Amino acid sequence: MKRLFLLLFLLLCLPIVSLSADIKCTEEYGAGPNKFSLATGSPGELDLLNQLATTFCVMNKAQLCWVKAGSGKSLQLLKDKQVDMIMVHAPDAEKKAVQEGWAVNRSLIGSNEFFIVGPTDDPAKIAKAHSAVDAYKKISETGSKFFSRGDSSGTHRKEMSIWDKAGIKPQGNWYVVTKDFMKATLKRANDEKGYFMTDSSTWVAQKKDLPNLHVLYKGDKYLVNTYHALSQPDSQTPGAKIAAEFIKFVGSKQGQDIINNYGKDKYGESLYNDAEYAKQYDH
Repeated sequence: MKRLFLLLFLLLCLPIVSLSADIKCTEEYGAGPNKFSLATGSPGELDLLNQLATTFCVMNKAQLCWVKAGSGKSLQLLKDKQVDMIMVHAPDAEKKAVQEGWAVNRSLIGSNEFFIVGPTDDPAKIAKAHSAVDAYKKISETGSKFFSRGDSSGTHRKEMSIWDKAGIKPQGNWYVVTKDFMKATLKRANDEKGYFMTDSSTWVAQKKDLPNLHVLYKGDKYLVNTYHALSQPDSQTPGAKIAAEFIKFVGSKQGQDIINNYGKDKYGESLYNDAEYAKQYDH
């Protein structure tokens, strides 16, 4: 009986190191014995993760479980030890995670940027804006319909920081919170002819299906979006070690070439910039 109680005590004290029942793999890549999990949003949605993971898994006899989640949710999953690594774009939150000790191996992997898209007639006249803050002020002042993901993703965090810089607390019928991912929110903005801030990668991949939307504002350096990878500290989860190796691979010449060329064959342009380009915007 004492041994039974001791066993139960040890089990209760062990950290949670596997995906809980309500967290499922969105996709799985590879079929090797070295299993690890990763939470991220658009790199997975746009199939870039597939290309990176497939190459890595063959080389390392690994299997990757991708959990689709925005940056905010991905960071929480890492903190709760529900995944082995993440790819996100929330620099301040990333740095805090490293400082607090529950994330390591923070590595710059690439970048894209944000575009503010909207209907052809541009009711708020943001095409004449001189900054992202000015564009948001024009949208608010005219009460033009604006869509927000409202999900604590990197996109949502960036959006809210712009409203804050503008001194505006967005609210009212014109401000629509979707609680949804990038592609789904873009579709609503297209269908209802409203404004939305999307990452350039998703826009390039989806614009052919969004006839009512056009890029109306871009070019503000504040809208450049850097991506970092972070992993669990060593031994905190079963896949922490192989996850750290995957981060090294993504930062290698082979991994960076995959990122830099991704999308060129299908769209005529790359959907992401590599880490070398992104360095000038990293902070």
